This record gives sequence, structure tokens and C-alpha cells, in this order.
Amino acid sequence: MFQDVKNALMQEYEKQQTTGFNQSEIDGYSGFIFSNRYGYVLSPHNINRAIERIVRDYNKQEAEIAEKEQREPVLIPRFSVHQLRHTFCTRFCENESNIKVIQEIMGHADISTTMDIYNEATMDKKRESFASLEGKIRIV
Repeated sequence: MFQDVKNALMQEYEKQQTTGFNQSEIDGYSGFIFSNRYGYVLSPHNINRAIERIVRDYNKQEAEIAEKEQREPVLIPRFSVHQLRHTFCTRFCENESNIKVIQEIMGHADISTTMDIYNEATMDKKRESFASLEGKIRIV
């Protein structure tokens, strides 16, 4: 776990010690960390709506500033929480060679999901891989 994530979770835990913990139970699971303003478990829909509001507000503000500065605005495209997960896993694959570790961290039941979707062999990664092999394999 990244230290920043751990710190954020600890802050949430300390807050909930005074405001109360999430009491939801879904399919026998409980102990959820985050909840919406009504105390229910957050859903991807809740998070996507929050992302939409942030993007909308940022883009509106950026468009106004860009107009005053007489330049093209730098706008954030629409995206979903699932795209954040996909981006994280793609970057993880670029930095971790043990595909089994990636599979377990991402919670994929089948390693083919990890291999087929996330372990993209880009041209840059291929070049980098061969460059790192340079001098390590002896051809006689």
C-alpha cells in the first residue's frame, strides 16, 4: 500500500471514530470504509457522479480563465472510476514484472484477464526490454 493511501485511510478511520463507522452489510460482507452522505456503501455510480462534477466544474473554470487569457482551454475529458483502475493497472504492469503479483493486487480470479487486458506490449516497452538484455546474452 502506498504511504499516502495509508495516511488517507488512517485519517478516515480517525474521523469515523467520532462520526461512527459504516454499518452496512452486503452479501455477508461488512466493515466497509467509505459511505455516501446517507451512510450507505459507495457505489461506482456515486464515485462517477463525483468525478463528473469535478470535471464539469474544473472545465468551466478553465474555459473562463482561458478566455480571459485569450488561449485555448486545457480541458479534462470525461472518464470513469473504472478508467482510473485500468490506468493504475497499466502503469503497474509497466513497473512490475511478476504478473502473479499484479493478478493478486488487482484481484483478478484468472491470470488471463491480467495478461490479455493489462499487460500491453508497447513498442517502447519492447525496445526497453531488449536494451536491458544488451550485453547479458552472449551470442557465439
